[in-house]
Amino acid sequence: PEVKYEQVMESDNGVADWLMKIRSYGFCYVDGCPSTPEATKELLEKIAFIRNTHYGKYRGFWDFTSDLSKGDTAYTDLAIGPHTDNTYFTDPAGLQMFHLLSHEDGEGGMSGLVDGFAAASELSREFPEDYRTLSSVNVHCHASGNDGSSIQPATGFPVLVHDHRYNHLIQIRWNPADRAQVDVPVDEVQNWYRAARRWTETLKKYEFWEQLRPGRPLIFDNWRALHARTAFTGKRRMCGGYINHDDYISRFKSTNWGNSWMLETVSLG
Repeated sequence: PEVKYEQVMESDNGVADWLMKIRSYGFCYVDGCPSTPEATKELLEKIAFIRNTHYGKYRGFWDFTSDLSKGDTAYTDLAIGPHTDNTYFTDPAGLQMFHLLSHEDGEGGMSGLVDGFAAASELSREFPEDYRTLSSVNVHCHASGNDGSSIQPATGFPVLVHDHRYNHLIQIRWNPADRAQVDVPVDEVQNWYRAARRWTETLKKYEFWEQLRPGRPLIFDNWRALHARTAFTGKRRMCGGYINHDDYISRFKSTNWGNSWMLETVSLG
């Protein structure tokens, strides 16, 4: 799935098409974006305001290299396995954008995506007990790599989060690097790790890899798509940011169906 930068920037119809593709596929590329932080930031703000976090220096927008300026593996040149971001937040970001601005004197750093919903569907069919375990056992997470901050959600959450009314899967929360305590009795811990191992094996079946390049930002649904990276050499400069999930869904609905439809839907419950 891809859209043209000019079409997104010119009209709400372009934004609607962009958001429909993100919603349908879990990710989308934007072709023809100028390879600058300024243009990337303006593009992301066509959806909504950029979320502030402890990572961004410029009102939540990132512009970084692998210089270890933050205590996070993203700021290294190491390989990173499939994960979702913000498991240490009660409300993880809904959208995440990466734009590779440059890569000098090196190679590697392919970016991977995994359709977490598709993987979860297979796990539910093949190993229903493991699916129930990952849907019911709360896991605690934290981000404590930076001086002066130790961020934790208000409570633990399961890896697979469901809507309480319809029992639909709505969110994946998976990041082994941020994982802390698992809320399960000692004699049942092995069941959770068995489920986690099968989940990891299932994720491998749904990986998609592609090299990012300047002028082609990637945006994806952080509640659905896990992302990964291979190790690299040289110096890479990356920019991007987060959009709140509620703002993403609101913009998706308003540009595709309009405010009248949204008000009618709300009135119907």
